[in-house]
Amino acid sequence: MAEQLKNMFFTSSSMDKFGDTIKQFYPDFDKKRFLELLFDRSWDAKELKERMRHTAICLHETLPESYEEALTILKKAVPHIKGFEAMALPDYVELFGRDDWDLSLPALAHFTKYSSSEFAIRPFLAEDQGRVMSFMSALAEDDDHNVRRFASEGCRPRLPWGMALPAFKKDPSPILPILEKLTNDESEFVRKSVANNLNDISKDHPELVLDICERWYGHSKNTDWIIKRACRSMLKAGNKRALMLFGFGDPANLQVENLELDNETIRIGEDLYFSFDLIVKGKKRSKVRLEYCVYYAKPNGRQSKKIFKLTEGDFEPGEHTLSRKRSFQDMSTRKHFEGEHQISIVVNGEEKAKTSFFLEKAG
Repeated sequence: MAEQLKNMFFTSSSMDKFGDTIKQFYPDFDKKRFLELLFDRSWDAKELKERMRHTAICLHETLPESYEEALTILKKAVPHIKGFEAMALPDYVELFGRDDWDLSLPALAHFTKYSSSEFAIRPFLAEDQGRVMSFMSALAEDDDHNVRRFASEGCRPRLPWGMALPAFKKDPSPILPILEKLTNDESEFVRKSVANNLNDISKDHPELVLDICERWYGHSKNTDWIIKRACRSMLKAGNKRALMLFGFGDPANLQVENLELDNETIRIGEDLYFSFDLIVKGKKRSKVRLEYCVYYAKPNGRQSKKIFKLTEGDFEPGEHTLSRKRSFQDMSTRKHFEGEHQISIVVNGEEKAKTSFFLEKAG
């Protein structure tokens, strides 16, 4: 994904427009020098976040030396800057505003309305957690849903691409009052961040998150949506308490038979088709969560397990035949290797059937 975004943003065209926008609010801006500094010899080799950082540095070289003056210009310009390029403005604050918090924190709240300040706030958090969390708590009550989302997203313990927050991995309690304020937020954008924050916390403190989810469950449709997404890692891991929260009971009366593959050997780039029968015993409908695991062969001879959701719902007693396909096409996020693989069917958190197949090199 980063490679694709890299080619979509920070292009010569978008940065030319970026320079025009800055000049609109700062007539003395030397756009030519800015672009010369930006597109240096190392530009093509830079990844997405490196280009964002480099843009912030080049801005610093071409904006007024006064941090306050520079911020005034950028705050006026940011509503007119679209796309990932706008992320360079919060990054500017992260790089050059750490000595002036009274200007920097409100600036991050302003910039996040147009891009996101979730990465830039994290060094401030690491430096003075109490001050920043007090600021973020106030943002959780803002009228702008982008700002409310920032209050949650900025303090996620495991934010992808973001600076780690080991203090919050160890003790997430400072985060919880902010999430409590957002439990029934009208914006799905905000609710998704709350759910992702709780999912992050669940990886280190599953019982704490389950306590919260059990307390929140049933309060509203919006809150239930958050809880279901927040529990996704625990559901994938087969956490019994999480499964019971959503009505997925004991899998003892659920069986899997006739797990079959269309081929025992396929090539990298091909699809594997598989089918199986789900047997629901007894006389009552059962709420079932169906998943399948692929045990991918690795170059070191070991296997890496990845779980995928099939479906969930109420199943009547009896036999139900299901089938799916799995692609083994190489992607930017996964490279496949020759060797023995396995696939298994998981029912309500319990692995019920498994079989093997061999993946060969393409062509």
